[in-house]
Amino acid sequence: MEPLSENEIRASFVNCSRGEASRLSLPRGLTELPWEDLDFLGWRDQGATDRAYLVAPYRGERVGVTLRVPTVRRSLTRSNVCSLCITAHAGAGVALLAARRAGASGREGNTVGTYVCGDLACSLYVRGLRRSTLVTRPDESLPLERQIARTVANLEAFLAKVLTGTAG
Repeated sequence: MEPLSENEIRASFVNCSRGEASRLSLPRGLTELPWEDLDFLGWRDQGATDRAYLVAPYRGERVGVTLRVPTVRRSLTRSNVCSLCITAHAGAGVALLAARRAGASGREGNTVGTYVCGDLACSLYVRGLRRSTLVTRPDESLPLERQIARTVANLEAFLAKVLTGTAG
């Protein structure tokens, strides 16, 4: 992923107002992020644990979405799998993230959700640059490039659901 500026990040959001986008907190250390290893930029709001944000390339543009993290108690003895990168995590390592749909549908309260790595570091897990605690990532016969492509395709499918019903 290409490095993004604060203004580029804020301008990318499709499911919130410009005012909301101007007030959201950005990830710490934005300039030091491992951009070359990221397929998308995802982060949790440090000041509001029920909020997360994601910015990704999508059909030649940047698309940002605000996400809500419902408070759901997870069993610490069970593992869960991320829908994007297929990484298993123990307990609360995977979170249900809900995005308000873009456009009129979202203003009516319609949302779409998916289970994602709680820290939104899917790109790093796929590449083996970050490890899940207590659970090891299964060995796959798929080459790394195909695993990355699968993660991107899963993310694009989620973004398509967020954008359903909008012009463009």
